[in-house]
Amino acid sequence: MSARRPSDLLNLGPKSDAMLAAIGIRTHADLAARGAVDTYIALKRAGQPASLNMLWALEGALTGRHWRAVAQEDRLRLLLALEERGFKA
Repeated sequence: MSARRPSDLLNLGPKSDAMLAAIGIRTHADLAARGAVDTYIALKRAGQPASLNMLWALEGALTGRHWRAVAQEDRLRLLLALEERGFKA
């Protein structure tokens, strides 16, 4: 997998890079290994200011889709995945 920064992916920018680096995610491979849901939970637990839009953006970055499409098409699946991990959005 590539050593690209997360901000090289769709939906993510320099602020996302900084937030993700705070939890040890510095490359696309790091993000892919952890996945969108577990990354979002780690951000929240680390006190990062991540809204649900960040969850949609992370999923979109990993699947090559705009975060708004993810919010429309995958919202329920992602929210259920959070709940399955004992995390309340």
